Amino acid sequence: MKVALLSESPADETVLRVLVEAVLGARTQFVSPGLRARGWPNVAQLLPAVIRHLHFNTDTDALVVSCDSDDTVVHTAVHNAPGYFHPHCRMCQLRGIFHRTTKKLPPAHGRARVLRAVGVAVPALEAWLLCGRDPGVSEAAWLAGQESGHAPYSRAELKWRAYGTDRPSLPHEIRCAQRELERHRRDPRRLEHDFPGFAALAADLREWGKINS
Repeated sequence: MKVALLSESPADETVLRVLVEAVLGARTQFVSPGLRARGWPNVAQLLPAVIRHLHFNTDTDALVVSCDSDDTVVHTAVHNAPGYFHPHCRMCQLRGIFHRTTKKLPPAHGRARVLRAVGVAVPALEAWLLCGRDPGVSEAAWLAGQESGHAPYSRAELKWRAYGTDRPSLPHEIRCAQRELERHRRDPRRLEHDFPGFAALAADLREWGKINS
């Protein structure tokens, strides 16, 4: 299976490559170089064009998209109800873009459509990296902080905890990420449990196997 990645930075792409293979349990052929967006607005703006390009101009089988939630609405089980759409939830928005863009595309390159997997890191990808090492970091903790008005940590604090600085160089960021990913490479179940935004991504990845079986 040939998989394209759309992320916000080269470090994020490094993380996604490891996590996708950990969930699929197999080596994966990734489209190289990865597709890059500059922050959330650019992810949403680029996604329709990326989907159409991959569908019509390549033999790519699937696209994985990930972004940070920052301070926006956290996706919850309520959002998964049929027909439900929260305009300020990035998971809902990304899924909606996929649906609107692919629903009328004709088959191409021997497949009906490019498969999708969407993940949102709450509030940032560094929280995924810290999962299993810092027990105070979880999606539930962040959501409780949003509801109470008292955040359990800031995004800058997460960077300090993950990298030892809030302004890491790209090589340092990637080295630290690779070190933290060793836990999840062996077993991503703790990450799925503590971060539903990752569990949604994992569920999408596993759905590919059902579609192709």
